[in-house]
Amino acid sequence: MSELRDGGPVATGTIGTALVAAEAATRDGARLASAIVCSGLTYRFGTHTAVDHVDLRIERGETFGLLGPNGAGKTTTIRMLTTLLRPMGGTISVLGVNVAERPMLVRRMIGYVPQLLSADATLTGRENVELFARLFDVPRSQRRDRVESALTAMGLTEPAGRLVKTYSGGMIRRLELAQALVNSPSLLVLDEPTVGLDPIARTDVWEYIAALRAQANMTVLMTTHYMDEADTYCNRVALMHAGSIRATGSPGLLKAMLGDGSTLDDVFRHYTGGTLDDNTESGGIRDVRRARRTARRLG
Repeated sequence: MSELRDGGPVATGTIGTALVAAEAATRDGARLASAIVCSGLTYRFGTHTAVDHVDLRIERGETFGLLGPNGAGKTTTIRMLTTLLRPMGGTISVLGVNVAERPMLVRRMIGYVPQLLSADATLTGRENVELFARLFDVPRSQRRDRVESALTAMGLTEPAGRLVKTYSGGMIRRLELAQALVNSPSLLVLDEPTVGLDPIARTDVWEYIAALRAQANMTVLMTTHYMDEADTYCNRVALMHAGSIRATGSPGLLKAMLGDGSTLDDVFRHYTGGTLDDNTESGGIRDVRRARRTARRLG
């Protein structure tokens, strides 16, 4: 397994007097820490192990892709990183902060765009971003400016007063990015951010993400099933299969390891088996269905 490196900044907001001391105490350590460190990370749904002793390090300023077939454990890993699930084993730190011990502080340092649509169609674009600003405890004195900055960054100033149900798919994804960016996160987590979008909308969304990363020097962690996106935008990727990490490195390095003319699709097939078969031990389609049934049953 090959590793590369990169770096980036840490930026935390002042969210209420109760958090000022906590943020000050962690700021120096976070400035030196990797963006994400997972050690022995484990999660099970009933008897099914969705994430199996994962070790992963993502450096600050990277755009990092977590790749793998459906059922590989990518979304479960991200839900633990974003404090939505508590790890059953192992540890996670985000910018030097232990996720299990201080989840509220971690939530205020990250932005998250989930796989499923999170925008409220009955609200305007501006109202959606304002709602997230309140949820992230953006100080009232900064809230209006932060909302307008996020909308402007995503090219949504003009349609911000319209109901979201009138938006196109690409506009909704950009709105969700604005929601995730309103608290000026140090880490932006994107779970299949362009799923369901046409090629033009996909390109537009990634151009916005790339520009924002360059401007703010954020760390970006994303999952995608589009290998061209990972190849173009990621500094490094990790291939995940059946709950474990099989390989990590830059797209160029991983392709070179397979030989001249190899593509990232070839790398994906090499490390993940390449097909959704009936073998439940290799993350096949039957295993995916079983994992999803168990997850629904357990909530």
